[in-house]
Amino acid sequence: MLFAADIDTGATAWVLISIALVAFMTPGLAFFYGGMVRAKNVLGMLMQNIFAMGLISILWATVGFSLAFGGDGKYFGNFDYLFMKDLSTISTLPGYTGDFALVIPILAFFAFQMMFAVITPALITGATADRLKFSAYAIIIGVWAVVVYPTIAHWVFSPNGWLFQLGALDFAGGAVIHVNAGVAALAIVLVLGNRKGWPREAMPPHNLPLTVLGTGILWFGWFGFNAGSALAANGLAAQALVNTHLGAASAMCGWLLVEKLKAGHATTLGAASGAVAGLVAITPCAGFVGGMSPIYIGFIAGAVCYLALTLKTKFGFDDSLDVIAVHLVGGILGAILLAFFADTKVNSLGFNGIFYGGGAELLMDQLVALGATIAFSFIVTWVLAKVVDKTIGLRVSTEDELVGLDQSQHSESAYQ
Repeated sequence: MLFAADIDTGATAWVLISIALVAFMTPGLAFFYGGMVRAKNVLGMLMQNIFAMGLISILWATVGFSLAFGGDGKYFGNFDYLFMKDLSTISTLPGYTGDFALVIPILAFFAFQMMFAVITPALITGATADRLKFSAYAIIIGVWAVVVYPTIAHWVFSPNGWLFQLGALDFAGGAVIHVNAGVAALAIVLVLGNRKGWPREAMPPHNLPLTVLGTGILWFGWFGFNAGSALAANGLAAQALVNTHLGAASAMCGWLLVEKLKAGHATTLGAASGAVAGLVAITPCAGFVGGMSPIYIGFIAGAVCYLALTLKTKFGFDDSLDVIAVHLVGGILGAILLAFFADTKVNSLGFNGIFYGGGAELLMDQLVALGATIAFSFIVTWVLAKVVDKTIGLRVSTEDELVGLDQSQHSESAYQ
């Protein structure tokens, strides 16, 4: 166990607060998505998100954390911490030495990473909205949380991981969380198929105030998501917090500007989506950039993610709530833009990007990390979705889809 003298109480207090902030994000995501679906599916969406808080937390405690942070292997963790073995007594984790030494209790680190593991599969639900069986969803995210998420987390987050050692930068989960979830969503959607009537029938959000509420909760929680990833209460945490806010603010403006120019209106849904796109893009960059960089990164992300909305109609896949345009594209953008805007004056443990005197090496490392994440997550998730589809079936019947998931899957109704 860490002795009292080894624990930074300020860092510990901030990480404990950040754990609560990130935990609050999953209900926020439920509201964000819940407002965008049709009224007959809102409880189905809320249920899928809240259920992830239950199932994934248990899996993280039993096996996920050990697979992500156990052992000194480059590609996989091990079973040293299975069932939370020794987590309350050990003083460090493999690879966390020197500049990466932890100054918080291991249980605090465990809990902080658990909240990341919880929200990542929940992000997928926006793409599969209105038609995915609850039983199929439970099996998919359960297996995914053991096979896919810990593996990529080990590669990128663990100091022993091969992408970490390669030099790829990801401060708070651009690749591990957003690209990973976004490409997994694409894989499932390609097996699941399109909603009945899409794209011929309009399927507008049923409750935009609920979506705006969810946006506010996500924005609030993201301060813990990014600034908490400093694992300390210091200048780097402050920089990450400022970057988080400015990235979201700028992306909202970028999205709304392009939306106004392209569609003739700046919409409430656009403001909410733009803010989230900025939060996604700034996530890998939050602890490595400074000055005006988060504003530039956010604006680019807002504009590009809006333009990416056309991908689903162009290629014919039904990403119901634009998870791919916002999380996959936004995460890719953030990882690539980091290679241009990274500044070692902000974080000496990073590398300078192209605009700050660095060469193209960081860009190459970022592209390798993105390629590995996309390939592994897509292939494994697609196979998993195929297996589930061939056994219990992925989607509800046509009748159940028309009735809505609230009644067909949960025998409930959100509105009387």
